[in-house]
Amino acid sequence: MQFARRLEKIPPYLFAEINRKRSELVAKGVDIINMGVGDPDCPTPDRILKAMHEAIDDPSTHNYPPYQGTRDYRSSAAEWMAHRFGVTGLDPDKEVVSSIGSKEAIHNTFLAFVEPGDYTLIPEPGYPVYRTSTFFAGGEPYVMPLKAENDFLPNLKVIPEAVAQKAKLLWINYPNNPTGTVATLEFFEELVDYCRRYDILLCHDHAYSEMAYDGYKPPSVLQVPGAKDVAIEFHSLSKSYNMTGWRVGFVVGNALGIQGLRQVKTNVDTGIFKAIQRAAIAALETTTEELQDVISVYQRRRDIIVEGLKSLGWSIAPPRATLYVWAPVPKGYTSTEFVTLLMEKCGIIVPPGNGYGAAGEGFFRIALTVPEEQMHAAIQRMKDAGIRYEA
Repeated sequence: MQFARRLEKIPPYLFAEINRKRSELVAKGVDIINMGVGDPDCPTPDRILKAMHEAIDDPSTHNYPPYQGTRDYRSSAAEWMAHRFGVTGLDPDKEVVSSIGSKEAIHNTFLAFVEPGDYTLIPEPGYPVYRTSTFFAGGEPYVMPLKAENDFLPNLKVIPEAVAQKAKLLWINYPNNPTGTVATLEFFEELVDYCRRYDILLCHDHAYSEMAYDGYKPPSVLQVPGAKDVAIEFHSLSKSYNMTGWRVGFVVGNALGIQGLRQVKTNVDTGIFKAIQRAAIAALETTTEELQDVISVYQRRRDIIVEGLKSLGWSIAPPRATLYVWAPVPKGYTSTEFVTLLMEKCGIIVPPGNGYGAAGEGFFRIALTVPEEQMHAAIQRMKDAGIRYEA
């Protein structure tokens, strides 16, 4: 019995490895502060739970759901896009499809469009699934490095012409995981023009669209005139509504992109439990004021971490969005060496920047998904251990 050769290109999933290390330390009696995974620790809001309870009691939700999502859910997603971004006219039947969170839909998009010999243009550092799904589909990833000196935006001008001609997908993710960077509509316009020129499907992973602070509202790539000709956008309810375990989201945009994704889905999964889709509709009806109650929790945590790191010598600006703080490691350490130091001396778990690709070397990521008292404790542990930032 032998694994398929494609698995030789795929390392253990970063967060599975983090959880393994956490379990080892807990078994040794170490008091762990786990700021590794972006899994919100706050409960799902009551209005969503109420909708779920009512839906479960309705026997009509107990049978197989439509593969592409119920018409009500797809219509709700289209209405939300119009309300939130001013993106009107999305056809729920041709330009919207439900997804089991984002990860499933992202992976299936590669299966729908990438063949052996094709390139995918992926950001680095970036969500590891972009790379691994390229390998599963038999394609070749071409890395677009996200560098601090370029505000963690990809430089399209350095992509070789031969690569662009053979590229099928270009992936972006703003607000960005892991860097917390945001992008402007002007930059999205540049991306749309580029993908139209080379007949590339532009894929915007917009999982953090609502996780923004200080009044900032991240834009949708579909706000760019003509973007629907080349772009699809992935939305997840996981982070914004504390629903990571519910596994529900949607994808909108280019009809051909949605058709390809839907065709893979109908052969791979059987859709989302109807009761969860009804609860998701309730989530999409959340008011701005209700959502701000959720966001304010993470904004306070962001400020604790940023100010705490500043007190230890780091010079960083507070991110405008996401659940993460992306920080450089002190002089003399690699990313792996520094996070190992934090784990062994402080009982703090954070992922190394190079876990998101080689371009992430020299950084580490802190997730804002533990209570404030644990964040204060983490900073104090670093202080007690004599850990400070030196450039």
